[in-house]
Amino acid sequence: MSERKVLNKYYPPDFDPSKIGRNKRPKDRQQVVRLMAPFSMRCNTCGEYIYKGKKFNARKEEAQGEDYYGIKIFRFYIKCTLCSAEITFKTDPKNTDYVAEHGASRNFEPWRDEAAAADEDKLARLEEEEYDPMKQLENRTQDAKHEMEVLDALADIRTRNARNERVSVEDLLQRVGRQAAEEVTEEDLEKLRGEEEDEQLVRKVFSKIPAGPATAPRADDDAEEPQRDGQRDGQRDGEADGEAEEAAPKQITVKRKAPSDAPEPALASLLSESARAALGSIKPPGPPPAKKKKDGGKPGIKMGIKKKV
Repeated sequence: MSERKVLNKYYPPDFDPSKIGRNKRPKDRQQVVRLMAPFSMRCNTCGEYIYKGKKFNARKEEAQGEDYYGIKIFRFYIKCTLCSAEITFKTDPKNTDYVAEHGASRNFEPWRDEAAAADEDKLARLEEEEYDPMKQLENRTQDAKHEMEVLDALADIRTRNARNERVSVEDLLQRVGRQAAEEVTEEDLEKLRGEEEDEQLVRKVFSKIPAGPATAPRADDDAEEPQRDGQRDGQRDGEADGEAEEAAPKQITVKRKAPSDAPEPALASLLSESARAALGSIKPPGPPPAKKKKDGGKPGIKMGIKKKV
């Protein structure tokens, strides 16, 4: 049995290759290919839109009698996805693009017009420079000026980037903090003014010093606390309307913080005389009653033997 995958085949000695007939293929032979729509188009029969990139099973053939400097032009046949009408388009080697030929119209694409306008401007400029040397000199001067502007802008960007790279994070935060401090809005100013007014009012109420000779605070002032509270309320109400301020006493107790090295006062010194007398009249409690001892150290549970009847 011969091998299935052979490299050398047997040719008999009487083999004549000229007797083998060749199959002549027609020049307009079509080939089935799988492709994607090269541009967005609209069917002329039903108005269906076919977007760019949609896949089709197309028939491909060579356009007879059409070429571009020896480059062959191919034609493709597809069918509309809605009405199955035949649509044809072919290659355009001149513009490296495709051209809608029959059955559909290509959608408007603005960038194609812009590119065509730019090409036309370039050709017109070349024609002007060819016949007018002064125009050519002006164009070269404008190009050089534009190039210098571009280089200057690029140098500025590089300098700015290098400066930013040298700046540390701490310097950047400090700079941002300064800018934020400088950019103080009107609302912030109003808040600061309100806080200052509140502080002034607090100082005015709680930091008054008596007009007469100053007296040291006494420890037996607990009995007079309700009267002082009433005086303080009267003073606050008097500052609001102005008349009660004259009738209120001028002395106000100022709270001061004791020094840290001062000894802690005794508990009795903080009480008034009446409280001390009341505490003195109370007799101290006597010693607690002694516990009863158990007899002989025996357990408290009595156990007995019940006699039988």
